[in-house]
Amino acid sequence: ERRLDKTARVAKSGDAQAKLEQRVLEPVRDALAAGQPARSIAPTEDEALVFRSFNLLTAKPVLYAANVAEAEIAGGNAHVDALRAALTREREVAEIVPFSAKVEAELAELAIEDRPEFLESLGLTESGLDRLAHAAYHLLGLQSYFTAGEQEVRAWTIHQGDKAPAAAGVIHSDFEKGFIRAETVAYDDFIRVGGWKPAREQGLARAEGKEYVVRDGDVMLFRFSS
Repeated sequence: ERRLDKTARVAKSGDAQAKLEQRVLEPVRDALAAGQPARSIAPTEDEALVFRSFNLLTAKPVLYAANVAEAEIAGGNAHVDALRAALTREREVAEIVPFSAKVEAELAELAIEDRPEFLESLGLTESGLDRLAHAAYHLLGLQSYFTAGEQEVRAWTIHQGDKAPAAAGVIHSDFEKGFIRAETVAYDDFIRVGGWKPAREQGLARAEGKEYVVRDGDVMLFRFSS
């Protein structure tokens, strides 16, 4: 309220930025007064940056981890259905991940090589922890790409829609500043053929420039000038 009052006074003088802030703050105030979270507001493209600058707690996306019985992991139960219905009714942007704490505890005690068979016996392909991570990435608009050398393989987190120079900058700012091109192979192809050398020999490696939008799972090698 205090922020809105101050902004409204400045807006009366004709200040364009204050007018924009006022336009964003008023529906936020109304939503909060009605008991609705700030994330229920859908700002326009020109309002989005101002909206994010407020760092409102209830504007942040929500991830619900629903602990269910082993037999209910895939389909959920009445409680999960009720939660989904409530989120739809309130137009909430959220993710729900049903999981079983009992299954996760049993999975953690198994050797890594035995876990796929255990999950398969339950009709699952991923652990609850992995599904939570994927849901969190989706909510936050994140994805990963890989760098793979002889001594080390690393995953790097970037935003969906990031172009190659921005992705390179996650490793080091010099990579982004001096970006020349990126050698890129799709993850599935890289694993299938067994590395950079066979990928190049089979024509699977591509040279991508500054406008290339990085895809989730890309394996990349950056060329840059120092």
